[in-house]
Amino acid sequence: MTTPDTPTSLGDVAGLEPATARALHSAAERLAYAYDTTFDAAEVRELLVDSYRQLARTARITQFLPTLAERLTRERLEALGATRGLIAKRVPEVLFVCVRNAGRSQMAAALTRHYAGTALHIRTGGSDPGEHIHPDVVAAMKDIGLSLDEEFPKPLTDDILAAADVVITMGCGDRCPYLPGKRYEDWPIDDPDGAPADQLAAIRDDIDHRVRGLIASLLPDLTLPVSR
Repeated sequence: MTTPDTPTSLGDVAGLEPATARALHSAAERLAYAYDTTFDAAEVRELLVDSYRQLARTARITQFLPTLAERLTRERLEALGATRGLIAKRVPEVLFVCVRNAGRSQMAAALTRHYAGTALHIRTGGSDPGEHIHPDVVAAMKDIGLSLDEEFPKPLTDDILAAADVVITMGCGDRCPYLPGKRYEDWPIDDPDGAPADQLAAIRDDIDHRVRGLIASLLPDLTLPVSR
């Protein structure tokens, strides 16, 4: 898990190129405006800088980092607002965690969103996030009509964890987070990275089965389609 540092301005991120600094400044203004009745602008800025720093640790290509940092910060603000009681929590929140947030947790999140729609709020995180989602995982999900094209590996932060009602861990062992008072499930699922196509499909289908069981326990009145 990670906690935000306490920078006071975007200038605290060392070595920023001017274009990146401008992009982060614009992102900070958008986020501050969007959450102006909930968070102080300085806290928004600090969270954005922390998100950028964490994503930059594993990124090889930094061109899109300000955009991804803005998206991650928005998630963190929503989670922080829910935890503080500043933003209403309308549905249960489920957090999927694996080591790299590049395979299992992303597949589980996509399948859960597909089945549950807006009846559950889904987030993901990695104890040691990777650079990108495994291409074979993206292809395996496309085979069943689900896209991961807009997703990206994200660090697991304390604010995201605190907002979750249910935490599903997959393969992160002692590095998986724990907070008292939450429902935890550990799914012993093989790492799909480097798996041949038939094994990857089996992993995906195992996750599908487990996701259906999870949704049935959280949303007993929801009718799920017949399993593939």
